[in-house]
Amino acid sequence: MILNYADVAHVISQRFRLFFFANERVLWAQLFCGWVLSSELTFELPDNAKQCFYEDIIIGTKCTLEFQVVTGGHYDVDCRLEDPEGTTLYKEMKKQYDSFTFTAAKNGTYKFCFSNEFSTFTHKTVYFDFQVGDDPPLFPNENRVTALTQMESACVSIHEALKSVIDYQTHFRLREAQGRSRAEDLNTRVAFWSIGEAIILLVVSISQVVLLRSFFSDKKTTTTRVGS
Repeated sequence: MILNYADVAHVISQRFRLFFFANERVLWAQLFCGWVLSSELTFELPDNAKQCFYEDIIIGTKCTLEFQVVTGGHYDVDCRLEDPEGTTLYKEMKKQYDSFTFTAAKNGTYKFCFSNEFSTFTHKTVYFDFQVGDDPPLFPNENRVTALTQMESACVSIHEALKSVIDYQTHFRLREAQGRSRAEDLNTRVAFWSIGEAIILLVVSISQVVLLRSFFSDKKTTTTRVGS
């Protein structure tokens, strides 16, 4: 049997086109799943430093600011959130982690700052997640009166489960980074303590040897004859 490559390519193209149109909703759902209305960042905050971030928010939008100190010092930082007119909405001093939810009362640029100015020699690693508004619907007509189809309901359930998985993964990554930092710090302290003990043991050993030798060393006495 002789195969015509043009016919084979045409058949494959037709099957792919049918597969694409049959799964178009699933593909759109996957694209919508990738949209995230949030700012998530992990950054270094040096000692005696202050870092600010800005976000344009529309009035009536629900927002959530969540932060955690991953490494550095006592794992604490100052946090301050201000509205476009400079009014303080949230202010905490030396917090290890916290979460604050608010609804924007004004249009404009909101500012939130992290400060490590109280620390003189320790830099920090800070993680924050600033969520603005709610996630867009998976389907444009999700809020319609009729019920969702079985595939649409499955996509919504998978989307919610994936969001929970992402939150858990972020939480465990932060805990793993914090635990690794503490383990490395403890390892450094143990290493320096071991070196100090070795030096002290060497000094004590040398001192004991010198002291014991001084006990058994012959002292030469010199006599002086006085002539008459």
